[in-house]
Amino acid sequence: MGRDIAYDCWSCDIICAASSPDLYRINLEQGRFLSSLNTQSPALNVVSRSNVHGLVAAGGEDGAVECFDMRTRSSVGRINTVAYAGDIDGEVTAIEFGEKQGYFMAVGSSGGKVLIYDLRKSDPVRVKDHMYGSPILNIKWHKTLNSEREKLITTDKHTVRIWDSETGEGMTSIEPAGGKINDLCVFKESGLILLALDSSQIPSYYIPDLGPAPKWCSYLENLTEELEESAQTTIYDDYKFLTREELARLNLTNLIGTNLVRAYMHGFFIDYRLYKKAKDLADPFAYESYIEKRKQEKLEALRASRITLKKRLPKVNRNLAARLLEEEDAQTENMEADGVDTLKTSDVKKTSKKKKGLTSEVLKDERFTEMFENKDFEIDEFSQEYLALHPNIPTNKSSLLEQHFDPVMEEDQSISGSDVSESSEAEDANDNTASRKSRVPRFYEMKDWRHAEAFSKGVSLVEEFSLPMEERVAKEQQRAAYASKHDDVKIVGGGAREISFKPRSSKKYVEDDEEKETRRGKRGVQSLNLKDGSGFRGRGRGGFRGRGRGRGRGRGRGHQ
Repeated sequence: MGRDIAYDCWSCDIICAASSPDLYRINLEQGRFLSSLNTQSPALNVVSRSNVHGLVAAGGEDGAVECFDMRTRSSVGRINTVAYAGDIDGEVTAIEFGEKQGYFMAVGSSGGKVLIYDLRKSDPVRVKDHMYGSPILNIKWHKTLNSEREKLITTDKHTVRIWDSETGEGMTSIEPAGGKINDLCVFKESGLILLALDSSQIPSYYIPDLGPAPKWCSYLENLTEELEESAQTTIYDDYKFLTREELARLNLTNLIGTNLVRAYMHGFFIDYRLYKKAKDLADPFAYESYIEKRKQEKLEALRASRITLKKRLPKVNRNLAARLLEEEDAQTENMEADGVDTLKTSDVKKTSKKKKGLTSEVLKDERFTEMFENKDFEIDEFSQEYLALHPNIPTNKSSLLEQHFDPVMEEDQSISGSDVSESSEAEDANDNTASRKSRVPRFYEMKDWRHAEAFSKGVSLVEEFSLPMEERVAKEQQRAAYASKHDDVKIVGGGAREISFKPRSSKKYVEDDEEKETRRGKRGVQSLNLKDGSGFRGRGRGGFRGRGRGRGRGRGRGHQ
């Protein structure tokens, strides 16, 4: 992916910087690609060419600038530019050569600092901080009619600063209100500046001290003559604006009223160097947090640029396989962030020997194939044996228990715990024997009916409670409407339930014919298999009406 471009008028070549360590060359006269220039940086951000001596400079992601002589097409020098400014993990985001003599080179870093280098020295001549922490987007060397010294116009996404390249004194600054700055355009030998913002409009600024207006808009000079004032405005370029709360946070309220702090509007201006020292004293771990933040940003950039392949998980022990793959990915990302080349097997072996245990290699090992294919080897993560061997593994059951229940009798437990501790101390003082605290059972109380229902289903309500009230009410109404259509029980507010039924119209019980026959057959004497003339004689109460409420008297006689 291309990132910057420069034109060499001596060889008619277009030089492209891309996300690779090579500088690509395209010859416009021949219409073809030429052999590229190899650099030592992992990737290049910017490229610039000097119109005085034709030297080509490339700035990389590692904070280094490497210069090439196009006559020999070879590297003539390399220097780590941003390390001098204190940015260890900084990148080079802008490069521009001076147009007057060609000896000076301005380098912009990703930390918002501009460094001026003399090509004959290895240390920067001057360092200018924009004090925003944003990458420098563009650098321009500008000649003015009022002064022989060149002015530097440096830009980040917040502001445009115009300052003297030799003294470092600020001339003025531009802070547009229409959006963030993307690019800058300055008309040569004039004071007209155009800015490209995150908006549809391109604002224009005219500064008479930089030069006259262009010929095609000479009316700007007449407008500025009317607005010109003799009073000079004070520019707080190397100062940091702080409110009273921020001063109190840095323990600098005792400086109010001195020359070190200047009151302005609703806050104070303080020297930026003093602010940096006070900030380092107030937060000594800021550098470590900054390094950790840069590491996380690199990991996110690696994840975004990496082509991820979806790996298939086995049918058995899927959780174990997924956990092994995640640990391997996290280990490779940390190695890449620390600068270890994962393509070199020697580096990977050195790091893997330090950490022993299960890795993703067991998925490819033939000795463990049955473990991920045979269900007899499936791991039950909720068994007592597994939980005893892995006590630190959080379970879903414990998280749901804490979410849907409230512990009760906390005061009693604390009192009993204090009594046990006091008694143990007394025993230690008297008998010098250690006593163990007895484990007290914990009691929990259900929060409400919704938590009870969610706990029975094994569902969490965190996502639902995070929704706005309007969405939660609408979701509850949809759930109640669905339940009323597909279920006999209706959900009512407050945890109540409703059930509807239709009673039968007739109170008289009507039996089926089959039931009547079966029941009559059971009550008859035919089930006794008695023969005729068996000499049976008896008296009984019979008759069968309704549901047994009717009564009848009957007599029977048998003759032998």
